[in-house]
Amino acid sequence: QVQLVESGGGLVQAGGSLRLSCAASGIIFSINTMGWYRQAPGKQRELVAAITRGGSTNYEDAVKGRFTISRDNAKNTVYLQMNSLKPEDTAVYYCNADVTTISGDRNDYWGQGTQVTVSA
Repeated sequence: QVQLVESGGGLVQAGGSLRLSCAASGIIFSINTMGWYRQAPGKQRELVAAITRGGSTNYEDAVKGRFTISRDNAKNTVYLQMNSLKPEDTAVYYCNADVTTISGDRNDYWGQGTQVTVSA
């Protein structure tokens, strides 16, 4: 019904930058909040940043001032610009979207995840 496809992960040195993208496709009527989560080995998945359809944002304290979330509603795409990366940012990053489909159903959808590795 709805697919989220992420891209942009990879290996970067500490202090470097990466930009993640997540494009939603399928029988979409509208997308409400979109967000990025991450899960490091042995840890629970946590919210990194989220953005409403109107552009309101919130961030995990650890990434404030370093990461920026944005979205293009016309393209059903959300981005995460990550600057000043630290080794502790290493994790699998997942895209999430609160989607209302053409049939009127409203559900959470997840991407497949993209690995971000920051070397010291």
